[in-house]
Amino acid sequence: MFVAIVNYPKIKEGQEEAFKSWFKWSTFEFSKSPGFIRRSLLKNEKEGEYACLVEMDSKESFMALHSLPFHAIAAEKALELFEGRAVPTFYSVVIQ
Repeated sequence: MFVAIVNYPKIKEGQEEAFKSWFKWSTFEFSKSPGFIRRSLLKNEKEGEYACLVEMDSKESFMALHSLPFHAIAAEKALELFEGRAVPTFYSVVIQ
């Protein structure tokens, strides 16, 4: 299994509910991609920042997801919500 943790930049003032709606909508669309397992929204309690945990069957399926037309649409909508760009970190599951 392949895992990506995506740290989201600060959400623009007044956009937190729109962000949560965007996350639900984009997760539904991404779930149609081959190799998709799960996508979870995480909130850092101390800082109030958000991250996304993406689980895929392989790095190849994760990268293929990024070439889908829907990914560009979701990324464009996200730009309206954040003060910056998301930063992903990639992991391979060693022990589960």
